[in-house]
Amino acid sequence: MSAAKYLTSTGISKVDSHQHFWKLSRGHYNWLKPELTVLYKDFLPNQLERELYVNEVSQTILLQAEESEEEIYFMLGIAEVNKFVAGVVGWVDMEASNVLEKLAHFGESKYFKGIRPMLQNIDDVNWILKDELTPIFEFMIKKQLTFDALIKDIHISNINILAQRHPDLSIVINHCAKPDLSKAPTDFWKNSLNNVAACENVYIKLSGLLTEAPQGPVNVDVIQPYFDHVMAVFGSDRIMWGSDWPVIKLNGDYDTWVSLTQSLLKNYSFEDKGKIWAGNAQKFYRLPAY
Repeated sequence: MSAAKYLTSTGISKVDSHQHFWKLSRGHYNWLKPELTVLYKDFLPNQLERELYVNEVSQTILLQAEESEEEIYFMLGIAEVNKFVAGVVGWVDMEASNVLEKLAHFGESKYFKGIRPMLQNIDDVNWILKDELTPIFEFMIKKQLTFDALIKDIHISNINILAQRHPDLSIVINHCAKPDLSKAPTDFWKNSLNNVAACENVYIKLSGLLTEAPQGPVNVDVIQPYFDHVMAVFGSDRIMWGSDWPVIKLNGDYDTWVSLTQSLLKNYSFEDKGKIWAGNAQKFYRLPAY
C-alpha cells in the first residue's frame, strides 16, 4: 500500500509535517520508558502506511526522537526506501567543535531538511541565544536548512529574539508551543505568540494538541480557542498540519486528529485549507512535488 500520488476525495492531498519512527533495540530513547506502555514498542513505516492511505497523506516529515546524531542515519535510511518520507529533521550536538562539518555531511542527502534541538528539556531557557551558536544559524541560512523549535510558552520570547537576529532563518514552532488544553488559553501564551508571529520567518505546527488535552475523547470545542488564536496571529500562510504520530496515541489516534482538523478548518476557503494541510509544509521544507 502506497500513500504516494493519487487523487483525493477532497481535492487536497495532505502533508504530515511532524511524525516519528523508532526502534527500541537501537537504544538512546531516554524519554521512552516502559510505563509509556502504548509507545514502548517499535514504530516503523509499515505501521504508518495505513494511516496515510486512509487519510490521503502523500508526504511526511520524519523528526528526531532522540538526542543522537546516529539516529539521522537511521531516518535517512528510512527515507531512501519509503517514498512518502519527503524530509528528515535530526538532532546534532550544536556545541560540538565540528558541528558545521556534521551539518554539511548530513546536508549531502536531499532528504535532510534541518535540525531540532530538544529545547523543552534544556534547563537554561536562554541556551539557544548563546553567541557561540551564531555561526551555526548563519551556516543553516546559507544551506537553506530549517530549525524546528520544540518549546513551551516560556521559550517563545527567545525564539522571537532568535528570529529577529536571523530573519532569513526558517523557524517553525512545534505543537503550538504545547499549551495546557485543560484550561482556557493564557494571556502569556497568546501574547507571546502575538509577538513571535510578527517575524515572517516563523511558522507554527498545528500538531501535538491532543496530548496536551485532558485524557479521553477530545471535543473540537477544547481545541477551537487555541486554533482560533494561532490562525488570527499566523494566518493561513504560516500554519502547517502535523500528526505527531505515534506520540498522538497517548490520547487519541491519527483518524481522530484528521477529523478534528477538518472541523477546525470547515469554514475556511479551499485555498486556506490547501496551505495548512500541505502547501505551507512543502514551501517551508522545500519538498519535491508529489
